[in-house]
Amino acid sequence: MTGPGPTPGQLERLLTVATRVPDHGKLAPWRFVVVDPAERAAFNIMLEAAYRAEVPEPNAAEVEKLRSFGGDAPCLVAVLSRVVPFNAIPEYEQTLSAGGACAMLCAAASAMGFVAGWITGWASRSPAVTASLGKAGDRIAGFVFIGTAACALDDRPRPDLATVVRHWDG
Repeated sequence: MTGPGPTPGQLERLLTVATRVPDHGKLAPWRFVVVDPAERAAFNIMLEAAYRAEVPEPNAAEVEKLRSFGGDAPCLVAVLSRVVPFNAIPEYEQTLSAGGACAMLCAAASAMGFVAGWITGWASRSPAVTASLGKAGDRIAGFVFIGTAACALDDRPRPDLATVVRHWDG
């Protein structure tokens, strides 16, 4: 993935589309945190500090990967799941809505001619990283990287539909 990424106007359109996911109860149980390019170095420093605090003996390759994590694409959006507790809408549905926002953001980027990747991993489960991006109770649904394909992309293997689809027969 390389540049260019979305312009500010295109990013606003992408985020608008991402908010059009199913949202039972109109709770907006997700938030978007854009990590602008000017903040990527500080973001990577925060990631490395959090990792070193949480992983007693990190290996050099893991640390090196974190040092470049925020710079892997021209645009980086963290999507937070913000469940509204004690609500008539089950927490499960609210969490699914946040996942839907990630997927919709990726699909909208593709429709706009960009490539996008939805990444989770250690950083999405780190309490320190979550605290840096959100507030108490938030969870990171994922990091969405958006840019331009640097080369032709190969699709990863997908399951044969016959193995994952069946028709209910009562």
